This record gives sequence, structure tokens and C-alpha cells, in this order.
Amino acid sequence: MPDASTPEPQGLIEEACVPGQLEEKVGVLLANLGTPDNYDYWSMRRYLNEFLSDRRVIDYSPWLWQPLLQLVILSKRPFTSGEAYKSIWNEDKGESPLMTITRDQTDKLRDSLQRRYGSRIVVDFCMRYGNPSTKSKVRELYKQGCSRILFFPLYPQYAGATSATANDQFFRALMEETWQPIARVVEPYYQNPEYINALAQSVERAYAKIENKPDVLVVSYHGMPQRYSTQGDPYYCQCMETSKYLQKRLGWDDTQITTTFQSVFGPEEWLRPYTVEEVARLAREDGKKNIAVIAPAFSADCIETLEEINEEIKESFEEAGGEEFHYIPCLNDDDAHIDALTGIIETNLHGWIK
Repeated sequence: MPDASTPEPQGLIEEACVPGQLEEKVGVLLANLGTPDNYDYWSMRRYLNEFLSDRRVIDYSPWLWQPLLQLVILSKRPFTSGEAYKSIWNEDKGESPLMTITRDQTDKLRDSLQRRYGSRIVVDFCMRYGNPSTKSKVRELYKQGCSRILFFPLYPQYAGATSATANDQFFRALMEETWQPIARVVEPYYQNPEYINALAQSVERAYAKIENKPDVLVVSYHGMPQRYSTQGDPYYCQCMETSKYLQKRLGWDDTQITTTFQSVFGPEEWLRPYTVEEVARLAREDGKKNIAVIAPAFSADCIETLEEINEEIKESFEEAGGEEFHYIPCLNDDDAHIDALTGIIETNLHGWIK
């Protein structure tokens, strides 16, 4: 005899089919690179292992790469990376600046979008590596009644190691849903006029506060192996386009702005010129003793900007005879940036919500 307290299977199926069981909402899921949970050895090791095991980031054969990664790199790098994170850590909130800023961006975008669309739209964020994971946030949006999700990788320029791997993880998360939400992905916005204008405004504000105007603006992008470009990755071309549009918006000539690439890793040739070398060359050979640096590929300040640019690259410049180094922060939760992102989201929501 069946237990009277056990629901009949048919009853469960019928309950799941009740109209309105899934309230129609639209989710907007922002995605950034990721951050360790802390700067101790094991937190750093978990984070770096996930990051450096991604075949979109390091595409060497796992048979060759994984022994080197597990036995050599991850025995040392968590210590040095942990020290770098410790130097910029938000101790008050117990998190990295990237986590703090991405949450602030999300809060502002949620306010902006809900003022227009009300509770029909749900805005959240995830990280490709670490927490909060893409999988957990897709599940949360689904549970909140989102039958559609707009996925927004916060990378202005497309690269396989950033935009593509974020998309991969989003699609993997969808694979685990029995009833998949309808999905869209926001395309790169490297030449979006409002994004370019927000960048230009940040430069203009920074220059207005500097007594002695910089000799040159160094536009520094995250680097990648040149081989990836020859294989068809459009990142380099999109970076150069962003620099071109920024220069045009500022009304500057070629002597006032230059483009470089940072964060070189491993033995391969990466996109050139390298920022850390070029700032030294500018000081030593060109006599550019006063420079400003901006990093348009990063939507939020992080380890690559707060530590690498503001410490390592700055030190290279000063050791070569440079005198004044001005770092222009990322757009972060600046109002012009939030307006630009809001406009991009609204364009991509067309037909889903009014």
C-alpha cells in the first residue's frame, strides 16, 4: 500500500504545470574575471588553479601544462600573488577591490534599470573564476522567476581568454537547467560612443587636476600571446580601435597618446609594446618625464591596475628617470560608465521588456 503522506507523482507533475508557476522576469547577469576569497596560500592556490587550468587562458596540452602548474607554479605563485593582493585588499569588507567595485556597479545598474522596468528585471553579477560562480547565479536567477537571461561579460574588447571563457561558463550553467531560460549575450562594446565618452571624460577630469600636464597618455591594455591574434582572436584590433576612438574624442594628435600591453606571462612573445618596458623607454629615450596611464580594457580596478600599474609599472618608469606618474582609475561605478552600460543593456533587451 502506498504511503498516504507521499504525494502521487501525477499530482506533482500537475502542480508543476500550474500557469504562472514561473513568474515572467528578465535577468541581467554581469560577469567579470574573478577574485580569490582571500590572500592566504590555499585561497590563492584554488583561485590560480581554476584560472590557469582554463584552456582558453593557457592552451598548452594538459599533459605538459598540468604537471608544471601543479608541481612548480602553484607551489610558489600563490605566495607572490597573495602578497600582491594583500597590498590592495579591502580589509574593511574582507574582499578584493574587484569584488567591491563589481557589487557597486551592479547596485547602480539595478537601480537604474528598475527605475524604468520595475521588479520585472533582476540584476546580479558573477565571476568566471572563484565566487560568486556563474552556475550559482544562473540558478538564483531561475529561482527568482527569470525565464530570460541577458549575459553581459564586462569586457569592452573581445578576447578568447576573457569574453569567450565567460560565455563558455554561462552556457555550461545553462546545460544543467532542465528548463533552460532563453539567453542572449551582449557583444563587445569597444567602440560604443557612450563608453568612449566615459573614458574621455575620466581623462579630462584627471588632467584638470594635474598641475603639470602629462607629456603623453599611455593607454595600457591587458596583453595576450601574439599567437592568439594570428589564430583569429580580434582583441588586438579592437584595442587599437578603442585607442583610436578615444584619441579622436579627445581631439589629440599622435604625440599625445600611445598604446601598450601589460601582464606578460610565460615564455611566448606577447602583444607589443610591453607597458612595463615602454614607460621606461619613454622616460629614458624620449624624455617623457611626466606620463599618465589609463587601462580601458578593465571595467573595474583590480590587481592588474592597482598593483601592477600603480606599483610595478610605476617603479619601472621612475627607475628610468621618470618624475611624475599619474594613474587614471578605471571607470568603475562612475555615473557616465553606468549610463553607458545601462544603454548597452537596454539595447540588448529589445523585444524582451518594455
